[in-house]
Amino acid sequence: MMRHLISAADLTKDDAVRILDTAEEMARVADRPIKKLPTLRGRTVVNLFFEDSTRTRISFEAAEKRLSADVINFSAKGSSVSKGESLKDTAQTLEAMGVDAVVIRHGASGAPFRLATSGWIDAAVVNAGDGTHQHPTQALLDAFTMRRRLVGRDTGLGQDLAGKRVTLVGDILHSRVARSNVDLLHTLGAEVTLVAPPTLLPVGVGSWPCAVSYDLDRVLPASDAVMMLRVQRERMNAAFFPTEREYSRRYGLDGERMARMPGHAIVMHPGPMVRGMEITAEVADSERCTVVEQVANGVSIRMAVLYLLLGGQDQTAQQTAPAPATEEK
Repeated sequence: MMRHLISAADLTKDDAVRILDTAEEMARVADRPIKKLPTLRGRTVVNLFFEDSTRTRISFEAAEKRLSADVINFSAKGSSVSKGESLKDTAQTLEAMGVDAVVIRHGASGAPFRLATSGWIDAAVVNAGDGTHQHPTQALLDAFTMRRRLVGRDTGLGQDLAGKRVTLVGDILHSRVARSNVDLLHTLGAEVTLVAPPTLLPVGVGSWPCAVSYDLDRVLPASDAVMMLRVQRERMNAAFFPTEREYSRRYGLDGERMARMPGHAIVMHPGPMVRGMEITAEVADSERCTVVEQVANGVSIRMAVLYLLLGGQDQTAQQTAPAPATEEK
């Protein structure tokens, strides 16, 4: 594994499959009475969040604690950052504390890359979302969910997503989830189609390794997985579509549209969902919707990423080796 995880585009096919396979092993920990491994005992991980987050922050924290790491949660609000402290000064403060890994979410695209390559800190850096750029662990948990549902938990080990057809619908322009998924799914061999109004597609999307369509109804019958994306109004500074009702009519997923999907196809959403706009309650609460599974799978994926980045494999092999009978007694 590489030293940091900054972008889904940095992962090779072998890297991605290895993370997915490791996550499958980590998922089994959740079925144990004691949901912990000693892998990162003695390691310190800082969750450095400059943007508000619920699912991602809690997911990383749960993953770190299940691996027995010492966890420090840092929020920009109420910290010296609100007084004007720079990312460099914050990083050097963490370096002085001797942290082993930093999970960073930042509103500025490129901040995690800067932290990882600047020399300010000698720790593994995991990108938990930067601006409209990348969110690699979200793409990994999405791919993990797809592989489990479309290939199988046991039969999927060692497998990629070759030949699977994935459709991403909605606000592609402002979505780091969309960018990360396009990169990772292409690496894993899936065929990706983006569906959105022209105003919500980024400049240069034609060079992305995917197809583009403006007609959701035409794409649905050929999709193995459909991922609905939230319209990110907090990042918009102009009118990108006439009304919410018009957007929902053209690009929302309801029961009638879901019925046009193949019987095995699944519906996904990175959250948070805006029910009634991009997805109806009927679809969100259906058995074909994997939103809750994605949250659970996120913990397994993040455990796998931290496990591999921090080189805990040899340490875990030693610590989890069968103990002598006398010690067990």
